[in-house]
Amino acid sequence: MGRAIELSVHNVKSNSGGPFAAVVVKDGVVIAEGVNLVTRTMDPTAHAEVVVIREACRVLGTHDLAGCVIYTSCEPCPMCLGAIYWSRPARVFFGNTAEDAAEAGFDDAFIHRELKKPHHKKKIEMTGMMRDEALEAFRHWLEHPDKIRY
Repeated sequence: MGRAIELSVHNVKSNSGGPFAAVVVKDGVVIAEGVNLVTRTMDPTAHAEVVVIREACRVLGTHDLAGCVIYTSCEPCPMCLGAIYWSRPARVFFGNTAEDAAEAGFDDAFIHRELKKPHHKKKIEMTGMMRDEALEAFRHWLEHPDKIRY
């Protein structure tokens, strides 16, 4: 956790990005480090947790972080939490809380509220379409003998 905090502070002091960083550890060894790169890369998905998950998966040659631990300088936002669940680490430790982040201007509480709303009532309206056609991909997936499950 100390390294994640150190990286988050450095990211701000070096004017490289937001005050967030994360580290992935496996069997006591640091596999990957990542910092928030949103403004540097103009990529709103480049949160520290997403960056470090991508790097750890690349290093390990897998899409699954089973047996790994993620140390992140702040409680994960909904996007990062989703990425964490998809990558399946054994455990996550975080430093700052979501409330701490909100006080610093990084408030994701509205996303949590939006997730609970029906599609048609969300701030960005979500409307399903062409479901029958889209189901073709799932049918092929279910029939594919060499699929890699994740």
